Amino acid sequence: MYDRYFATPRKDILPYLPARIGRVLDIGCGTGATVALLRGQYSLEWAGGVEIHAASASEAEKVLDRVWTGALEAAALEAEIPENSLDLILCLDVLEHLVDPWTAVKRLSALLKPGGTLLVSLPNIRNWKFIKNLIFKGDFRYRDSGLLDRTHLRFFVRDTAIELATSGGLHLATCADATNYAATDMRRLLLAVSGGRLSGLIAKQYVIVAKKTDGGTDA
Repeated sequence: MYDRYFATPRKDILPYLPARIGRVLDIGCGTGATVALLRGQYSLEWAGGVEIHAASASEAEKVLDRVWTGALEAAALEAEIPENSLDLILCLDVLEHLVDPWTAVKRLSALLKPGGTLLVSLPNIRNWKFIKNLIFKGDFRYRDSGLLDRTHLRFFVRDTAIELATSGGLHLATCADATNYAATDMRRLLLAVSGGRLSGLIAKQYVIVAKKTDGGTDA
């Protein structure tokens, strides 16, 4: 479980990254595995991260230039990161754990430079398996992992995930199912025959890419 949550590089985000990344901030950076992946793909000038899990944060310090250990809400990011200075901010399976993710997104959006990217991944509460278990079994039990992870405080569907990612005045570039289904996967067939209309029920997780315009945010 430790490796899955804190030490697994998020290779699935590679297709959604901008062409150039100089300065990146990874919220929930774990051991720094995803930043290490980026260092192999880009010429990073600076990489920072925030991680609440102390042991993972200690490992991340070997990979990142700066790590804030503790909750995002308590991290004094602005003291060291100027506004309009970051190319990329990652919030991968993080925002659903926060009491007020909207305020967090507004705060982070101000740190992006014009043209910068906020990349968010969020679970989809409308997934058919959850709905089936809720309706037919009355199952809303929290678990150690997954959609009903006991540390999830907020729940989202596609539209509200987009609203959150753009709540800092950014503009939506992409919202996609995070899973790349194999050609033989029945879910891929269902998406094809439905013209994508079943996506809201099939997707377990969304990847949202939000961009800051050259004129800044609309906030």
